[in-house]
Amino acid sequence: MYRRLFLFAAAAGLPLSGCTEKQTDYVNIVLMNLDDVGYGDFSCNGAYGYSTPNIDKLAGEGVKFTHFLAAQPVSGASRAGLLTGCYPNRIGFAGAPGPETKTGVHEDEMTIAEVLKQKDYATAIYGKWHLGSYEQFLPLQNGFDEYYGLPYSNDM
Repeated sequence: MYRRLFLFAAAAGLPLSGCTEKQTDYVNIVLMNLDDVGYGDFSCNGAYGYSTPNIDKLAGEGVKFTHFLAAQPVSGASRAGLLTGCYPNRIGFAGAPGPETKTGVHEDEMTIAEVLKQKDYATAIYGKWHLGSYEQFLPLQNGFDEYYGLPYSNDM
């Protein structure tokens, strides 16, 4: 039985077309956390002057959530909230950690990947992590089976 969580952080731009799995009673989950993108920046939500056909297809074939709040307006802190379900300030994230920041997501915090691993999901994250760049804070130590990306913002 195969189940997958794909988390695309920032604009990874990696295609999903090669991902084929056996049929199960579980759904595949693709969760995208994009920086600097507004609701109307996709053509399925009314953008004009350009099109976003791959995003439109994902939105049309899956579940599209249209009402939500970000826990923080800063990338690292908002990711901490999204991945742990905790208010970022409660777990030490009030901003975006830099490459030499000695803190990150705490080992006692359970991420969405760790929760889904308990249900036999395979998990992967592609793109910007931004929850601490030291080894103990990286995705592979926080429930993800696969990681390809940057541990901090590309402008750092």
